Amino acid sequence: MASKTARPGRRLIVFGLVVAALYGGVALSGEWKPKLGLDLQGGQRITLEARTDTGAKPTAASLEEARGIIDQRVNGTGVTEAEVSTQGGRNIVVEVPGQNPKSLVDTVKQTAQLRFRLVAAVGSGQPQPPASASPSASPSTGTSGSPTGSPTGTVSPSASPSGGSSATPPTAKASPSATPKGRAGVLLDKKKPSKSPSPSAKTSPPAAPSGSPSATPQADPKGAPVNQPLKWMDNPGDTWLQKFATYTCPTGKKAAAPVDDKQAEPLVTCDGQGNKLLLSAAMIEGTQLKSASAGIPQNQVQWVVNLTFNGSARKTFATVTQQIANQTSALTGQQKQFAIVLDGKVISAPTVNGVIPNGQAEISGSFSQTEAQTLANSLKYGALPLKFTVPVVTDEGPTLAADQLSAGLIAGGVGLGLVLIYCLLYYRGLGLVVVASLGIAGGVTYAVVLAMSQAVGFTLTLPGIAGLIVAVGITADSFIVYFERIRDEMRSGKSMRVAVEAGWIRARATCLAADTVSLLAAVVLYVFSIGVVKGFAFTLGISTVIDLVVFFLFTKPMVSWLATFKFFYLGHRFSGLSPDHVGTNRPTGTSRPASAGGNA
Repeated sequence: MASKTARPGRRLIVFGLVVAALYGGVALSGEWKPKLGLDLQGGQRITLEARTDTGAKPTAASLEEARGIIDQRVNGTGVTEAEVSTQGGRNIVVEVPGQNPKSLVDTVKQTAQLRFRLVAAVGSGQPQPPASASPSASPSTGTSGSPTGSPTGTVSPSASPSGGSSATPPTAKASPSATPKGRAGVLLDKKKPSKSPSPSAKTSPPAAPSGSPSATPQADPKGAPVNQPLKWMDNPGDTWLQKFATYTCPTGKKAAAPVDDKQAEPLVTCDGQGNKLLLSAAMIEGTQLKSASAGIPQNQVQWVVNLTFNGSARKTFATVTQQIANQTSALTGQQKQFAIVLDGKVISAPTVNGVIPNGQAEISGSFSQTEAQTLANSLKYGALPLKFTVPVVTDEGPTLAADQLSAGLIAGGVGLGLVLIYCLLYYRGLGLVVVASLGIAGGVTYAVVLAMSQAVGFTLTLPGIAGLIVAVGITADSFIVYFERIRDEMRSGKSMRVAVEAGWIRARATCLAADTVSLLAAVVLYVFSIGVVKGFAFTLGISTVIDLVVFFLFTKPMVSWLATFKFFYLGHRFSGLSPDHVGTNRPTGTSRPASAGGNA
């Protein structure tokens, strides 16, 4: 019976290889320090003050909905442990860890007004020559009559993906040469393919030289009414064409000036690649977007973004797509487009490849997985139910938390040292197993924290460290239970080797029950708590699992291995298993444990 379990060396070797592989994976990343939270490394605290259009106090439901959207924005790309919480009846406080988390701060600051507008003209981000008073002149055209710039496929304010490829309905296949330059993606009907000709079969009318009377059709210099966007996009009038011609997009690292995005008025703005666009009044609001998600359609390999509009927007969207699908703009000579505008900035400007009557569509283009998911998140979480000002943005230093951490580590170190000294004095030789097991558990825990920091962006906070320290007591408790079970078995007359195996069976059930309770408590805390308590619960749960792994794969094999040495199985007075120390007058054994084990 004992011979079947007496293979501690193999188990220790396997465990050592697993730990070595874990550290090898960490070494590949080259990072040996975990990511720290706001309380440990500093960062920025942003206080957003909510306001309504009427000036009334926001409801608790709308404030909580806004908090959830901001939390999704900040933490949507990983476990950054940025804390988003409400304060009072009007404020949302966002704590973003990191020395220079500019992209996250910009994301939080967004007022997030998401709107769908029609594109009247697209051009280079620099000022154009002044347009003539005649409506036949287009300020955004070059010698060929087409825009000198192209709409971008930008999917977030801080990133500019090159969504430059086009797509066709699922049953059609366009050649690369048929792709209009600068297309940010083509909007497709999800239910059935468009019956319109494919881009490769469609020809554009010949472009007239810039400034020629035939470059665009004659129109009213005042332009079409702005409350009729479908007509306005073909004839925006001299006033808006002049604004478009003189508008300048920022270059390099220069920040763009705030855009006054008014729903009922046209808009001149830029995309993420420095191109400027002349846009109609808003046709659809972001609050009318029911859902947005990224994915790869069946039998395809390219990422797309799926959109679903609610009932009130379906009719509007059907009318828009019917009017602009595969239609050429009389103003620019290019295929008509609409733009998705977030906070006054164009994040996508797709063309339309068919009428979409059911409010379900997909945007396709040369999207990577990250670009498609970022665009979907911008659409999904882009419409806040409230407007916000940013009254307070403060840089938070880690001084206070560093002092607390230092004091906590000192206290933890002193406590751990006392525990180790007690175990060495009381359990003597077996106390070395406690020291080794705690060291191994600490090493595995650190490697797991590093791996999670690199893999999922896990951030270590002060409460998280508290969870790790609390788990040390759980780990030490497992050793004590096991050692006492061994001593109980030896008092009943069993040899040391037999007592190791018999005591393990009894201790194993007790430790599993205790660790299961701790793990359940950690899960309940994580599910039902908010804020930094989640960090405490998460690290407590991880440490409890690591305790079980170390207890089963290191502590038990180590004790079994030590039981093969005369120092232990003959009961040396410093082994911790001598008759006097155990509390029995019988000798622990006079021969090697294998023979004793055979009598078990």
